[in-house]
Amino acid sequence: MKLRLIFIMFIALSLANCGDGKKSQTDAPAATKEVEETQVASSDPMENKGIGPISSVSLGEIDQALVSEGETVFKAKCTACHKISKKFVGPALKGITQRRSPEWIMNMTLNPEEMIQKDPIAMQLLVEANGAPMANQNLTEDEARALLEYFRTKN
Repeated sequence: MKLRLIFIMFIALSLANCGDGKKSQTDAPAATKEVEETQVASSDPMENKGIGPISSVSLGEIDQALVSEGETVFKAKCTACHKISKKFVGPALKGITQRRSPEWIMNMTLNPEEMIQKDPIAMQLLVEANGAPMANQNLTEDEARALLEYFRTKN
């Protein structure tokens, strides 16, 4: 009886290892392929515009009125998770405009759910935040632009 059981286990293991050991491209989940393609396409963080409604931002001289508005928005909607000079729940925001494109910053504030699902930088930030996703504060594009202007003064 023991011999028969060992023989059956040997046959089962042999059958499980059949094949050439290579997985076809179709074995990889579609989401994994999409993430890999996105990562390859956006290796320079300053060229990555993110995913969302903002495709282009024109920056000029610092607009102090926008800075003040952005500071107000930041204090009201962002300080529960972000600090300027130190990591809190989310990353420190000092120097963010030197690490990310203006479009990426605005898209992250306007569209955090989709960014976390599809943008490789946002996905990495989620890992670094121990799985705490950025909350959607339902900002307007004007509020996101004001935040960006405020962040431009925090380098």
